[in-house]
Amino acid sequence: MEINIDGLEVFAHHGWLPEEREHGQLFRFDLRLTLTECLACSSDDIASTVDYAAVIDLLVAAATARTYFLLEKLAAVLAEMVINEFPVVDRVWIRVTKPSPPIPHSVDGVSVSLERIRGGEGSGAIDPSSCGRD
Repeated sequence: MEINIDGLEVFAHHGWLPEEREHGQLFRFDLRLTLTECLACSSDDIASTVDYAAVIDLLVAAATARTYFLLEKLAAVLAEMVINEFPVVDRVWIRVTKPSPPIPHSVDGVSVSLERIRGGEGSGAIDPSSCGRD
């Protein structure tokens, strides 16, 4: 079972440049939450799955509570939080997009994506090779 959260927009203060951190900007988040077992398919009970509204609330709170220089770090922190806070989620893939990067070229955005697997190799640490720019 996979639950997708697409296009979550959050205004936050992340970025390498001081102006980005000072003035803030819009970020877009896309997530894929994989549940190996989804009892909600038969029970029709939200307690048997992941409450995506609670996931969204956690992401918004975490993305606005602290400032990060790099999208890579922001994505890694958020993926770890989802795995730690929602035991029913076995795998989380996240993409963090900066729709208006401060570069002198026209792009639809720049993004970083990574995947975190519960109980994966490295005692729960994020595999650095899974962290890359889209």
